Amino acid sequence: MKSKNAYWIIAGILNLFTFILHLIGGQIELVNPMVESLKLDVSSQLVGAWHMVTIILFVTSYILLLAGFNKKYTYNIELIKWIGYLNLLFCFPFIIGSFYYGIFLTQWILFLPIGLLTVVGLKKTNANA
Repeated sequence: MKSKNAYWIIAGILNLFTFILHLIGGQIELVNPMVESLKLDVSSQLVGAWHMVTIILFVTSYILLLAGFNKKYTYNIELIKWIGYLNLLFCFPFIIGSFYYGIFLTQWILFLPIGLLTVVGLKKTNANA
């Protein structure tokens, strides 16, 4: 029996924290003020897209935690790999936006460790195989 993957467990916990920040903090600080200033059709699309990301954050947290505790998704290495790559890719819009707009967008700081820990966890899994 394979052991637990601490890297994926930590990545899953960080991802779950990001999900909670996105769901509550982002809704209050970003979405609600924008919704009040936009037309109904535009604001409803914004809220829909916002919560699509929220769903992705929750599901990827769930998968990482299951895999980390050696549950259902442990053997679906491709899925875990793409969750790591997705989180690394999530960094780029915020890093590029920081340079483009001349302000420090901090969201990439949440996604970078999730992506890195997931990829490092893959290397641990491959070493134990």
